[in-house]
Amino acid sequence: MLITGASGGIGHELAVRYARPGCTLTLWGRDKSRLQATAAACEARGARTHLRTLDLSDGEAAIAAFREDDTSTPFDTVILCAGLSDMKRQADRTERAEDVLRLALVNYATPAALTMAAAERMQARNGGAICLIGSVAAFHDLPFAAGYGGSKAGLARFASSARIALAPLDVRVTLVAPGFVDTPMSQRIIGPRPFLVSPARAARHIMAAIARNQGECVFPWPFRVLRLIDRLTPRPLRDRIMARIDADQKPTA
Repeated sequence: MLITGASGGIGHELAVRYARPGCTLTLWGRDKSRLQATAAACEARGARTHLRTLDLSDGEAAIAAFREDDTSTPFDTVILCAGLSDMKRQADRTERAEDVLRLALVNYATPAALTMAAAERMQARNGGAICLIGSVAAFHDLPFAAGYGGSKAGLARFASSARIALAPLDVRVTLVAPGFVDTPMSQRIIGPRPFLVSPARAARHIMAAIARNQGECVFPWPFRVLRLIDRLTPRPLRDRIMARIDADQKPTA
């Protein structure tokens, strides 16, 4: 099994929960010390681990790393959990072009490419499971986070299309779209985080969705309702509502 973003948050929680005797976990992350801490927790539960520190904004390096790791230990399950979150600060007029590019690479382009790299290998081994971690932000027009929401929207459409395309190859694709999860990423947000869930609860939802071969998993449930309301609301009214949302975040440490 491969888990990206395993150095913290949901990725760490998933790694520990999947760890068991006889299990080999390949863990990717950006923070070497935190990744080693995740590995130690997994090994304490009897799992073997392989670690790789890399930045997913370099998509070609990520594809090469995937093929190297999969050759060493073939993956039956790939969970692409790594991602970035960002929004326009209230003091800014626009989002930085460089930030928008990085969001697109890490949240959409590289996970999409890794999905196909995994599918190529899995279809020759009688199939496998791929899980993409998106966000409920994909389903709403967020004027203060166009780059983030757009990257997650691209991932959502890719996942739904890839699920259809890869099903005949016995490669199962699941998109998980959580709301607010209590991680350092969401803790940067200034203001309320409605329906906040813990990383442990998020991990349980994700593991259950993969086990059920669920095409799309949106949680917690109020965000499924909000998605329906958004679809039924006329666009002019929806645009006025979204334009009035007051959102801000703490600067990067």
